[in-house]
Amino acid sequence: MMFELLHTNDGARAGKLHLAHSIVPTPVFMPVGTQACVKGLDATDLGEILQAKLILANTYHTYLRPGAAIMKEFGGVHNFSGFNASFLSDSGGFQAFSLGANVKKTDSGVWFSSHIDGSKHLFTPESVLDMQYALNSDIMMVLDDLIALPATQERLALSVETTTKWAKRSIAYHKEQKDLGKASTNHLFGIVQGGVSEQFRTQSALELRELDFDGYALGGLAVGESAEEMYATIAHTTPLLPESKPRYLMGVGTPENLIEAIHRGVDMFDCVMPCRNARNGTLFTHFGKLNIKNSCYKNDPAPIDPACACYTCTRYSRAYLHHLNKAQELTYHRLATLHNLSYYLELMRAAREAIMHDKWLEFRAEFYAKRQA
Repeated sequence: MMFELLHTNDGARAGKLHLAHSIVPTPVFMPVGTQACVKGLDATDLGEILQAKLILANTYHTYLRPGAAIMKEFGGVHNFSGFNASFLSDSGGFQAFSLGANVKKTDSGVWFSSHIDGSKHLFTPESVLDMQYALNSDIMMVLDDLIALPATQERLALSVETTTKWAKRSIAYHKEQKDLGKASTNHLFGIVQGGVSEQFRTQSALELRELDFDGYALGGLAVGESAEEMYATIAHTTPLLPESKPRYLMGVGTPENLIEAIHRGVDMFDCVMPCRNARNGTLFTHFGKLNIKNSCYKNDPAPIDPACACYTCTRYSRAYLHHLNKAQELTYHRLATLHNLSYYLELMRAAREAIMHDKWLEFRAEFYAKRQA
């Protein structure tokens, strides 16, 4: 069994992902390791200090460099990076989406120009899986047709049609590899599209459900819609997906986003926000965000978050972090990133504990009460 649903409480779910390289308790937040690393951290930081069980690697970036050949030579991204727990790899579809004018979508796949040297490349449903096999990802994502919001009905319809078409090709190709005795530990997730339209989300979810993926992701959110529209779309879509399969909300977001998505039945998350915000001076705490650049922290002996027991908070003061940031010391990036990721990972652990003990609603209310205080 890949996913074990252990308990539900008022819509929130607690479970376990059984993967080749680790057992992952859910809900889970995945630190984003775009270039086969989380910016500013190494495998020891991730595995021993943060005790992360699952991180995300980016197919687009690792395809361009170091490339599939080197990944195969090292036996996959685990050996290459030194992080021995599990990896989820995206398909590269979001990066293709974000390249804008340098992208051309066709029936066969996505043509794009490398942001490194301008060279032309084609991602197909099959080729992105080949790259993910080279990574030896524990969880792989299919190529999908992601669009910005708002979008016309015609473009939403085309996105769902293309996503389903590519999903069928992906799962057929994945089955071929398994029939050849390969890909036995590489699990494949489908991605539900459809914007904020209940009609198109229903169509996409039901079409993908028929293909029997190992798990299902909600894609195409946090791309221009309001938070209320996103939450309504999540609430509409999750009941359409198999209860026995993991549900992954891609690229979202703030601590509030995570709490609300858990409340609506989501199990897995990733986002660059905790790492990017840390580098830019914004630190997350139980009581809201803190901008370490502010001069009020120049002489502050307190930790970033008095309620946090992370590596950074138990060793260093706000004054020291403020100094490192002002001095543009690289050490700041590591310590700030360790704190923000620790906050996110601990939020997931505490949420899971509350769900398992039927205290989810109390936990959710306390989460907001601390912020209001």
